[in-house]
Amino acid sequence: MTDNGTSNAGFRDRLYRRIDQLYNGDTPAARHFRWSLLAFDGITITYFIVASFLHHIDDLHAIEEAIGVIYLLEFMARLFISKQRPADIFNPVGLADLIVIASLLMPSLAENFSFLRVVRALRLLRSYHMLKNLRKQSAFVRLHEDVIFSVINLVVFIFVITAMVYVTQVGSNPGTRNYFDALYFTVATLTTTGFGDVTLVGNGGHVLAVLIMIFGISLFLRLVQTLFRPGKVRYECPTCGLNRHDMDAVHCKHCGTVLHITTEGID
Repeated sequence: MTDNGTSNAGFRDRLYRRIDQLYNGDTPAARHFRWSLLAFDGITITYFIVASFLHHIDDLHAIEEAIGVIYLLEFMARLFISKQRPADIFNPVGLADLIVIASLLMPSLAENFSFLRVVRALRLLRSYHMLKNLRKQSAFVRLHEDVIFSVINLVVFIFVITAMVYVTQVGSNPGTRNYFDALYFTVATLTTTGFGDVTLVGNGGHVLAVLIMIFGISLFLRLVQTLFRPGKVRYECPTCGLNRHDMDAVHCKHCGTVLHITTEGID
């Protein structure tokens, strides 16, 4: 009994070290593993976006169940090496992962595909986890992090809101007959174009339209500001090496060294 317990503990420790090395190590195998995860996330997120435009997905159940199994195994591996499991499970990304996994492995829980459009759109939250990992591995991502983050915010918002518009309006709103109509309304509203040929009906639709306008304009302004006037400038502190500072910074926030950042000034 003791030998079996010792053997199991030894196997568990070896497995823990192996998985931890893959996720957090700096070996070529670990880097390739993390790049593979990022590529898989990118492919599946793209698949969910494209699948949103399809009305008949019965033939895709096998593909989605396979994706669900991979998601589940990867989620369990992350939890296995996690030092704060409750926090990782109950944070927004963790809960979104669990919901998406359940929708993929148990599609009968969803009464219709409209519900799945919203649930699967939650996987877009994984984009933030992807960006965090990419930042560690790519100098290009670190250099353009503000722009990339703003674009991801906008894309996630567009497709999550489009899914909500579709679910709440199709069947009750003659102007919203399919997913393309929902996407068209969302983008027209976000850009403040407002052609008026598609509108949301009912009190719930009006509230949703107001939220799209308020948050959408904020995201667009944030994206434009990031592109033409970043919130931070890159200037390496000669003392501590901190290389991101406020545009009007006079002293380094990390060590207090006087900075000599060349800027065009702040209006």
